[in-house]
Amino acid sequence: MHRFKVEKMGCGGCAKSVTRAVQGVEPNAGVEVDLGAKLVTVSGVTGPADRIARAIAEAGYPAEPA
Repeated sequence: MHRFKVEKMGCGGCAKSVTRAVQGVEPNAGVEVDLGAKLVTVSGVTGPADRIARAIAEAGYPAEPA
């Protein structure tokens, strides 16, 4: 499981964009978004955390490990 702090995420549309970005590189990933805490939890992944963080950032939402 990987957890990321995504400060620019603030609405449901942002959450959907981040989820699509993660599932674009890890199609079977479980993605849980906590908008209030600005946290994204990704489970069931096989790739490294930096690959997922890069995908989130490329979608316009810089992500830091949490």
